[in-house]
Amino acid sequence: MLKFLFLLCVLSISHVLFIKPSQTDLIKKLSLFYSGVIFLFSLYLWVNFDTLTSYLQFVYVLDWIPIYNYNVVFGVDGLSLFFIILTTLLIFLCILGSWSSVQYSIKEYFLCFLTLNLLLILVFCVRDVFLFYIFFESVLIPMFLVIGIWGSRERKIRAVYLFFFYTLIGSLFMLLAILYLYNKVGSTNYDLILAADLSLQEQTWLWLAFFLSLATKMPLFPFHIWLPEAHVEAPTAGSVLLAGILLKLGSYGFLRFSLPFFPDASLYFAPFVFTLSIIGIIFTSLTAIRQTDFKRIIAYSSVAHMNLVMMGIFSFNISGLEGSLLQSLSHGFVASALFFLIGVLYDRYHSRLIIYYSGLVHMMPIYTILFLFFTMANIALPGTSSFIGEFLILSGIFKFNFLGAILAATSMILGGCYSLWVYNRISYGNLKIDYLSGFKDITLREFSIFVPLVLGSLLLGLYPNSILNFVHPWCFSTFSLFF
Repeated sequence: MLKFLFLLCVLSISHVLFIKPSQTDLIKKLSLFYSGVIFLFSLYLWVNFDTLTSYLQFVYVLDWIPIYNYNVVFGVDGLSLFFIILTTLLIFLCILGSWSSVQYSIKEYFLCFLTLNLLLILVFCVRDVFLFYIFFESVLIPMFLVIGIWGSRERKIRAVYLFFFYTLIGSLFMLLAILYLYNKVGSTNYDLILAADLSLQEQTWLWLAFFLSLATKMPLFPFHIWLPEAHVEAPTAGSVLLAGILLKLGSYGFLRFSLPFFPDASLYFAPFVFTLSIIGIIFTSLTAIRQTDFKRIIAYSSVAHMNLVMMGIFSFNISGLEGSLLQSLSHGFVASALFFLIGVLYDRYHSRLIIYYSGLVHMMPIYTILFLFFTMANIALPGTSSFIGEFLILSGIFKFNFLGAILAATSMILGGCYSLWVYNRISYGNLKIDYLSGFKDITLREFSIFVPLVLGSLLLGLYPNSILNFVHPWCFSTFSLFF
């Protein structure tokens, strides 16, 4: 099934590649069709997934370099399954959301997203550390093009180089660590490295090398500087992918590599991670309160949420691990929806400054209802996906560090401050007709983008076992490494 999924992605890229650039309608329809089929097939993986085992499923072995006996293993477990589904869903929604907002180089634009679809699926499936690094870094190329070419303002070049160099330089340390592991173990196969006997000193240096790469991608304080700039300058679909998927590469990397490969070093550095995360939560939340750009507020909000996820990962108990995974998925739904909502306003009025908006509830009631729902989800209202994720994370942190749990809980208070403030400023008050005119509520195409995001947030909030049952075996097998 994985082989067929890869072939579908390659076919989508190949088909669109050989279409004339002037046939824009055909390019859009094919991109939407292929991304939709890939998403439906990823759901097929969910339906056929065995919840009773932690072993790898849907295994596909590729004889890459047979003369050196180099076989590459691809597979899906409880950790990677839902990241794959989230990726295929958001790529489909990004293509649908970009239907009328992209005005030039349309073929290249949609090819970037179809390529991202393939690369991200490979990142979450591959069981070879070296190939993970290749796919992990290859994601930078289409995102560099999306922000640099189709970004909204002149500062996009600065933003895209900031994004590129921050993440690339951090990843060079991970490459050095992978080379060391190859010399130590004689292979970059995930399971062979997992079985290797590494001393505490080796684990310490290797953990730091992986940390610099993954913390930059996540991003953890103080490696977050690139994210608000990249979000503000990126097109709407670019911001959705940045928040919905690319930040999750960091949390996925910590869960997949740092904890299993270097368990002793992970325990040793846990207080260091907690300190950075708490500073990041408070600092970025306070920074979000004083922003005037709609996108910057959600960007800083994303940093605060991902720092909370980081604390859950390093709480070293089942509640924290499962909560961090659930919160990562929840953030993929909620943050993506908020960026889509920003895109709706920007497509109409070409401004993201909050000062120009007021009283939209009078002219755009459906928009404000959706905005209210995702604002409540962003501050972890019970019944939404974020509540379950944050509750499990905080309960896990409480078992590990009482004071850390109290300080981490400030994210819910500060999150309510900036989220409700933005909603109140934009939705209520008098219409500012001096700046805006010709109000138009969301269209049927735009509404269809929000339907799966609303359903996904409600599913995780009201029936979290639909996800947790699949991740229990993986979490218990990872947790067993520490005891």
